[in-house]
Amino acid sequence: MNKLIVANWKSNPDTLSEAIKLAESSDFKNVVIAPPHLYLEQVGKLIKKASLGAQDVFQKDGGPYTGEISLSQLKDLKVKYIIVGHSERRKHLGENDEVINQKVKLVLSGGLKVILCVGEDWPTRRKGIIAAKNFVANQLKKDLSGNRKQEAGSGNLLIAYEPIWSISTSKGNRIDTPKDAVEMISYIKRYLGSRRQILASALYGGSVTPKNAKSFLSQANIDGALVGGASLSSQSFKTIIKARDSI
Repeated sequence: MNKLIVANWKSNPDTLSEAIKLAESSDFKNVVIAPPHLYLEQVGKLIKKASLGAQDVFQKDGGPYTGEISLSQLKDLKVKYIIVGHSERRKHLGENDEVINQKVKLVLSGGLKVILCVGEDWPTRRKGIIAAKNFVANQLKKDLSGNRKQEAGSGNLLIAYEPIWSISTSKGNRIDTPKDAVEMISYIKRYLGSRRQILASALYGGSVTPKNAKSFLSQANIDGALVGGASLSSQSFKTIIKARDSI
């Protein structure tokens, strides 16, 4: 079975016509396309092979929450995967672990697949790998607190490890390696196993590019990738898919 590739378009592209073209060129098996919310319906109707993903969900299903999108609305649009706790939402929108925990519970109880993002920043990482692991373990503990094991164990829980210090938007020019990524992802799997959480997949969410995709995806313990900037280029994304399929 091919590894899962998730295309996170973030707040791109600027027009619906561009979104349609990008979706057409990204429609592959074992791919999740997560466009901005306003393009979900059109992209969902267009894709035939890929699954539809959402970049976020509000932590309560329906009600007087201006500007938010509910789980019921996403389900009506045939969304299958929802990204929760992305580092950009934690940093720029102030999402804390309590809110993220509520979202995880909501998505799992609703029967959809949640892609929970966790990962350490550079001040933590430079203290050493033990500090980084403790940081990620604390995120997992809080984000999954009170989670019903039978829901997570149904294959609906995915973890995306984001080493924040190495992603392109961090501007730190620090480069993660497949070896280091495997060490952290292996730790995440062991940690969840010790808590009797059944993990369907662990994705790598660092800066995945056409040049490094194969080196990360060829690692046995890495089950796929959460791709940001490279998913906005048809050629770059196709190259990543070809790298995955060649493994």
